[in-house]
Amino acid sequence: MSKGLFRSGMIVSAMTMISRILGLVRDAVVANLLGAGAAADVFLFANRIPNFLRRLFAEGAFAQAFVPVLSEIKQQQGDEKVRIFVAQAAGTLGTILLIVTLFGVIASPVIAALFGTGWFIDWWQGGPDAEKFELASSLLKLTFPYLFFVSLVALSGAVMNVYNRFAVAAFTPVLLNVSIISCAILLHDQFSVGAYALAVGVFLGGVVQLLFQLPFLYKAKMLARPRWGWQDENVKKVRKLMLPALFGVSISQINLLLDTVIASLLMTGSIAWLYYSDRLIEFPLGLFGIGIATVILPALSKLHSSKKSSDFQHTLDWGVRFVIFLGLPAMIGLMIISPLIITVLFDHGAFKEAGIDHVKAVSLGVVAYSVGLVSFMLIKVLAPGFYSRQDTKTPVRIGIITLVLNMVFNIMLAPFIGYLGLALATSMSASCNAYLLYRQLKKENVYQFSSMSGYFTLKCLLASVTMGALVWFTSRQYDWVSWHFSEQVMLLVVLLIIAMVSYFFMLFLMGVRLNTIKSVAITESN
Repeated sequence: MSKGLFRSGMIVSAMTMISRILGLVRDAVVANLLGAGAAADVFLFANRIPNFLRRLFAEGAFAQAFVPVLSEIKQQQGDEKVRIFVAQAAGTLGTILLIVTLFGVIASPVIAALFGTGWFIDWWQGGPDAEKFELASSLLKLTFPYLFFVSLVALSGAVMNVYNRFAVAAFTPVLLNVSIISCAILLHDQFSVGAYALAVGVFLGGVVQLLFQLPFLYKAKMLARPRWGWQDENVKKVRKLMLPALFGVSISQINLLLDTVIASLLMTGSIAWLYYSDRLIEFPLGLFGIGIATVILPALSKLHSSKKSSDFQHTLDWGVRFVIFLGLPAMIGLMIISPLIITVLFDHGAFKEAGIDHVKAVSLGVVAYSVGLVSFMLIKVLAPGFYSRQDTKTPVRIGIITLVLNMVFNIMLAPFIGYLGLALATSMSASCNAYLLYRQLKKENVYQFSSMSGYFTLKCLLASVTMGALVWFTSRQYDWVSWHFSEQVMLLVVLLIIAMVSYFFMLFLMGVRLNTIKSVAITESN
């Protein structure tokens, strides 16, 4: 079981790496085209809302409710029943999404006013940010339909994952990045505001992703004519599980959206600084955390259906170890070399605005988000421990507590340190979320952090600190700020090599081998 999970996790991580690298290229293009000023704030705002809803409904609540039910049907009733269920789920979800999308396009000014309160107030009073509200309303009409397409993509990807075809769903986001980059390059001169070209790219990206998935569904014999199935027993089960799950695993996305609302009240650039900071955090989170979470949910669902509680515990423990193994060095590494990474990726064109040190502003945001990186990743592993058992009520309760804590932290920190307070509050609330999820799993005798994992964590922490000290000392020997771009890239590559070699070398000295992650899990699961 765990050997297969490791292999599948590596496949997903490899595909995700391609997507994340292109995502960083996309963000570099956005930074070059729009900088970190008003236009960037508005586009990122208009793009975040459908993406928030995507993660909340499609990849969040829907996926966590859909996958366990789908796994149960496959395990107990066979492929033909799965095909019927997929058709009913697609028809029901698609109809609801179409209605929501049409409402979002028509009511885009209302949505912009609701989530961009500061801009709306300025527009109402004739203030300096009035144009932001008008631009946001227009861009939302282009970006909001992305929700419809990508939610159906998520459904298709969930089916592929249950049938252990992880590469297809993991590769699909690459197409969105290609679409945005292409539109930014080819269409930016066609609009008075470059943000429109990016918004068109988002719309086309959703269409392309859905079309890409269809042949693979057909090959898996899961492509059927969608049908309305609101009253179907299994669809009703998904509905029942999905409603409370809205506040469960996607709580971090709600926190990010609340941050956007508050950031719209802060100085210009705050939303962009938070976005670029979050994008750097999303790279290791997507590469490792989401990669493992993608493969672990179907596996846990299958183990629960088969009533293999011991394997369930060992699989969760393996997932936690894997997250710690890669999350700790990523956290410390980002804290130390983020200024150089940001300079290489973003400090060009409109981003390099005179009088404003955007690199410093974004790098401080990265540090604040990095504090919670391991917690973000642990949530991705621990939450499936509930959803795979079709328990959505517990994460709801924990999610509401976390949401309240995030707002309290925002109120405590934002008035004093601005956007950094929002980022730090998100990290703090994520840490609380991870702890409460673990405490409840332990209380229910579902999962307990093993002593083996405890010793392993200490070794990873020591290796990460040593790595961080070595990289920090090396980077301090050079005044790379004034260097040419190619020289900065070369230094970044060298530092990344030093980080990787020193981390694995320290683990090797402490008796950890690369196959330890696999062999321990295999031993425990047998």
